[in-house]
Amino acid sequence: MDIISATLLGFVQGITEFLPVSSTGHLVLLHTVLGVEDSSSLAFDAVLHLATALAVIVYFFDELYILVQTVLRKLGRLPVNEKDLIVVKALAIGTVPAVIVGVLLESYMNDAFRNPVMVAIVLVVGSLFFMYAEYLYENNFHTGEINVKTGLKIGMFQILALIPGMSRSGVTIAGGMILGLNRSEAARFSFLLAVPVILGGGLKKIFELITSNSEIIWLPIGVGALTAFVVGLCAIHFMITYIKNHSLWPFIWYRIILAAFVLFVAFFG
Repeated sequence: MDIISATLLGFVQGITEFLPVSSTGHLVLLHTVLGVEDSSSLAFDAVLHLATALAVIVYFFDELYILVQTVLRKLGRLPVNEKDLIVVKALAIGTVPAVIVGVLLESYMNDAFRNPVMVAIVLVVGSLFFMYAEYLYENNFHTGEINVKTGLKIGMFQILALIPGMSRSGVTIAGGMILGLNRSEAARFSFLLAVPVILGGGLKKIFELITSNSEIIWLPIGVGALTAFVVGLCAIHFMITYIKNHSLWPFIWYRIILAAFVLFVAFFG
């Protein structure tokens, strides 16, 4: 993989990881367009995901620091802020479903869905789910209060993100909206919930990459990761700002148009 391809992949990953358009789906499509699909592409994608996980940690560093301190104080039997403790518990329990299913089905999901036509189909299916979330949001009361039960349910929605084209941020934000969270709280919890899953998956793939027998060219990987990190920071800020007063509809239409284009090229191109 050359530097230009790695930079382009990193740029796309940085933008799409935090917008509800599916970073994995876009990477599958871009790998196909660039002709860089090979045995190491999944590992390269995981390194890019690791870079965007680092972007979340940096962007929410103060909040994550408070949550870590809450855990340490609780273990030390010191007084803690109950709201912070609830968020910690919600994040912990919400991480479990995706971890379990990811370990069991990750290989199958990548083999079954990692092609442009399947990505296009899932893009449309995900769009229908987002439409449903928007419909419920506009017609129901939303409190913006997170709790352990809600965290678990959003974690169940996160399982769908294992399918390329669905979008992890999209299904967790939409899931939060369906469960009664306001847009801002759903997005905030979605990004925090991303840290353990993406971080764990990225570290696992890096270990596989290091211990593999294939030759590793680290420069393109490093350039792609740095690009994904910087662009990811910008994308997080954009999404946090945007979602306060806007809906998911622009992303829904983008997904549908992209899916239609991919299917047209696949069958008539």
